[in-house]
Amino acid sequence: MKRLFYLTKNIDSTEQISHDLHHAGITDWNFHVLSKDEAGLYKRRIHSANVIQKTDLVHSLEKSTLIGLGAGLLAALVLSQIPVHGEAPSFAILAGVFVAGILFGVWHGTLYGVQNENIKVKPFHDKIEQGFYLIMVDVAARQVAQVQELMAKRHPEAQFCTKDSTLVSPFEEPKELSF
Repeated sequence: MKRLFYLTKNIDSTEQISHDLHHAGITDWNFHVLSKDEAGLYKRRIHSANVIQKTDLVHSLEKSTLIGLGAGLLAALVLSQIPVHGEAPSFAILAGVFVAGILFGVWHGTLYGVQNENIKVKPFHDKIEQGFYLIMVDVAARQVAQVQELMAKRHPEAQFCTKDSTLVSPFEEPKELSF
């Protein structure tokens, strides 16, 4: 799936975009708005972004899990070479150390991720702080042109910013965008 990012300055435009996209078959599952005006979005029944779109939870979780996996594997390999009372540690102990490394990575990634802004939203931080509404539309690759055409025709006030994937890579870095 592809995610289309648009910025608009007012809630009236955002509400009309929401209605038009719903009429075009885009459901709330595929339409998210990020704004400082959460109350305004709620009052107008505009689907606001959830914790996954707002925070870096997924990205940080993936990244820290991989790091924990590597650390757990390394710790288990090192521990396997250290004899305890003349014998190598049992498989259960080594597996426990390996799993503990992964779980530590998951724990750390979750704590870090919920405290930080989503790396795909980070380029829009200043605009959101200025009062803009970030509209994220998730569509199949075959629908991208149709949605872009609808937005250009019916909502020229909405600035198209970028197109990206809905998938998050643990190796991804924030993009630099200019508006």
